[in-house]
Amino acid sequence: MNLTVEQGAITDIQAAVIMLGIFAGDDGIAGASRAVDRATSGMIKKITASGDFTGELYRTVLVYKTRGIKAERVLLVGLGKRKEFTLDRLRGAASSGARFIREMGLKQFLLPLSFVQLSTISSVNTVRALVEGIFLGLYAFDEFKTDSEKKKKKVIESCTILAENRQELVKIHDAAHKARALAEGVYLARDLVSRPANSATPTFIAHTAQAVAKRWKLTCRVLGEAQVRKLGMGCFLGVAQGSREPARFIILDYVPKKARTHDTVVIVGKAITFDSGGISLKPPQGMERMKDDMAGGAAVLGILQTVAQLALPVHVVGIVPATENVPDGAALKPGDVITSMSGKTVEIISTDAEGRLILADALIHAKHYKPAAIIDLATLTGACITALGNDVAGMMGTDEHLMKKIKAASEATGEKVWQLPLWEEYGELLKSEIADIKNVGGRDAGAITGGYFLKEFAGDIPWVHLDIAGPVWTEKDKPYIPKGATGFGVRLLVNVLENWRGMKN
Repeated sequence: MNLTVEQGAITDIQAAVIMLGIFAGDDGIAGASRAVDRATSGMIKKITASGDFTGELYRTVLVYKTRGIKAERVLLVGLGKRKEFTLDRLRGAASSGARFIREMGLKQFLLPLSFVQLSTISSVNTVRALVEGIFLGLYAFDEFKTDSEKKKKKVIESCTILAENRQELVKIHDAAHKARALAEGVYLARDLVSRPANSATPTFIAHTAQAVAKRWKLTCRVLGEAQVRKLGMGCFLGVAQGSREPARFIILDYVPKKARTHDTVVIVGKAITFDSGGISLKPPQGMERMKDDMAGGAAVLGILQTVAQLALPVHVVGIVPATENVPDGAALKPGDVITSMSGKTVEIISTDAEGRLILADALIHAKHYKPAAIIDLATLTGACITALGNDVAGMMGTDEHLMKKIKAASEATGEKVWQLPLWEEYGELLKSEIADIKNVGGRDAGAITGGYFLKEFAGDIPWVHLDIAGPVWTEKDKPYIPKGATGFGVRLLVNVLENWRGMKN
């Protein structure tokens, strides 16, 4: 979809449809909706007074051409109660309107910056939320549909954001295109997670990383199994040894032209491109979803692409260990002992706790960059879904200041996180009689012991673990997240990096 930003009066612009936001209550008509209402001799007031449209959150009503404006149609989108309105609701409202327009078969629409006017939300944040909501809500994955099916799909060709004056135009043009770049990073992550495992192999993930690096001038290194073996990554190779698909250890390095800080931030993403559980085989019901076990790695690629596209002034390294976890005659077995890159030995209790094994070596490798902070994203445990549900990521870490940054980003983006403890008592559950540590601590506190296992390899560098098992996939449409892969983590951590002023700030 083509995105443009123009200046003009909303009543004087020709368009197939204008999208307007309406709050619930007596003061619901404001901003652009008030201008249109005046030009149409109180059309919107008549509709709200009749009770046909009350401004209920995300509800839409289409009104055909009326006198006084040049647009052919007006789409009213409910914003809910003014006092309960947030940036996340703004994203949802923009998405609801855009989806309605697409289903109508209309090819273009006009969206005024004053779609919503609140003193608590700046014009820059308004346009970013509007553009994010539109693009994220209109996402669809159809790569494996036949051409005949693709032709049936309705597509919006263009969206115009309308500013009322020159000063607004300059500010929102940059904000709109930054928001689109962010949405494209989410699209990349969603596409990778949506692809079936026989397509999104470790090699495919590596080729995608190389393509991102080439386009956005990043440095990309892809280590094969021989190179990984030479580095001593016994945990990563232990998981990979059961698969015929060769494992790939992917490193993307973004160096800014102008740095705001000398900090290096390393983002690590688990990329198990299919997780059968290995010898500790999962139940067959729902196993097709296990293609999404690489969602952490997919998010890392989306993050690095966006960071480069926005030219953020912070040094960012992305690490993606990619492999399958499948049963084979050579596969890792319960009871085996393997050796990590640090020399720490691990007793395997369950081969279905493989994500923490590949992340262990990735975290050790991350420390070689002497970073100010390490953040990992992983679909690590079903236990985290049991604890927090499908909409929230579990957050654990060793640095409260870093977790505070992530919490602030969570509030801004709507990608929810909730902190869980990493007290020493949880480490007792991971003690092994024959090795340095076990990879599973039993049923109790499963999400936390998974995080505690990773803590043992992160060392003394400020580190945060995000267990994203729940929110990376949705079984139903949400306001600006269609059913399927969500791209969770891209917007969250781009926001952290966009606002990075150094580890102590």
